[in-house]
Amino acid sequence: MRILAVGAHPDDLEILCAGTLAKYRARGDDVIMCHVANGDKGHFVIPPEELTRLRAQEAREAAAVIGAVCVAMDFLDVELYDTPDARERFIDMVRAARPDVVITHHPDDYHTDHQLASSLTIDATFSATVPHIKTAHAPLVKLPVVYLMDTLAGLNFQPTDYVDITDTLPHKVAMLSKHSSQLNWLQEHDNYNALDALETMAKFRGYQCGVKYAEGFIRYRVWGRNQPGYFLP
Repeated sequence: MRILAVGAHPDDLEILCAGTLAKYRARGDDVIMCHVANGDKGHFVIPPEELTRLRAQEAREAAAVIGAVCVAMDFLDVELYDTPDARERFIDMVRAARPDVVITHHPDDYHTDHQLASSLTIDATFSATVPHIKTAHAPLVKLPVVYLMDTLAGLNFQPTDYVDITDTLPHKVAMLSKHSSQLNWLQEHDNYNALDALETMAKFRGYQCGVKYAEGFIRYRVWGRNQPGYFLP
């Protein structure tokens, strides 16, 4: 299968679903990790242009841990809006990836970039199948299955599906560790120890489903998306 994971910023996918992405890769699936915003404002000291380059490199190194493809849409932090241009870019991003499964943010996550990345991605998975919407890549022939990944600290999120990531937790830690600029920023700006939170959340979700470590998801179920089967690894 082809898996497209869409996160608002470099490091969101690593925090919220990297264990699952590592499991997909381990069984031979293609994984595309798409970062919508470039993370240019996520530091107290490093200026935006320099930080953009640094975070792009961190994202590529993180994806390389599991052999995933890294895609950057290069929107500016907190300057993502629902516009015709943004919609067209999201549609073409989905068409280029040609996914069977799409993973993205829950629409009730804490950050407006997360919320907009979620809605634009979900809308694009439908619009990408409409032939009369023209972009650089050809339309999809079927709707992909969509899963919503956990929120930061699990707030307002009750999983419907779990993935046992006990074997891939080291990969998840290694991937997030590549984002050294953000480990410092999150600690200083939000008093959030991302590596500690990663393990704590994985253990908490694991307790919920009877394994050591897990990630939680909600399957997006609307008409046209209820294909029979289970599409998580």
